[in-house]
Amino acid sequence: MRKQVGVFIDIDGTLYRNSLMLEHFKKLLKYEIIDPAIWHNIVKKTYHDWDKRRGNFEDYLIEVAELYLNSMKGLNRKTMEFTISQVIDLKGDRVYRYTRDQINWHKNQSHKVFFISGSPDYLVSKMAEKYGVTDYRATTYYMDKEGNFTGEIAQMWDSENKYKAIKELVLKYDIDLELSYAYGDTQGDFAMLKQVGNPVAINPVQELILNIKNDTDLIKKTTIIIERKDVIYKLPADVEVL
Repeated sequence: MRKQVGVFIDIDGTLYRNSLMLEHFKKLLKYEIIDPAIWHNIVKKTYHDWDKRRGNFEDYLIEVAELYLNSMKGLNRKTMEFTISQVIDLKGDRVYRYTRDQINWHKNQSHKVFFISGSPDYLVSKMAEKYGVTDYRATTYYMDKEGNFTGEIAQMWDSENKYKAIKELVLKYDIDLELSYAYGDTQGDFAMLKQVGNPVAINPVQELILNIKNDTDLIKKTTIIIERKDVIYKLPADVEVL
């Protein structure tokens, strides 16, 4: 039996033009499920540093992720169902045109499409359903027997765990990695890109580009896609980084 072609896609920054976790955090603040003062007292400065190009988006996201996790502890899953649905219903189409079109192309080729994301599993599952992908792996937010979040997670935003997730999916769906594709934008996606025959870096951060350029295998086969406004640029992996 012929092996399957797999397509491994990061969501935040690769498909979705922001962070699903960040959007949910904003919804929790808006509906005062968590204290809105958290934003003004803690997050606002880091956000403005990034927004004015003085800070790093990763620093901003890490700070929010820690606050998000701490704020979620003790909340009941049912309490958040409305805000979770709001994120996907209102923001789920805010995606990069290139990645959305690639998903449709892969599905038309009968490829197995997988989302591998650091965002919470309850958000990624709805995004996976919306785009009709084969399967997904995401950061697991653990709950107790009553459905309350414990504050413990099994993360999926780092390169090591994404590597393990791909290995699991390869075995489950009988995937040929040499024929497969991966799409990512940060260093957390590096191992994911390195495993496949057709890696694509979408609007990559500088660290990812530099690591691709320093890898003799990846620099030969990686495509870099930059999408800005209504233009999509396709660049070689040895593009100059300023």
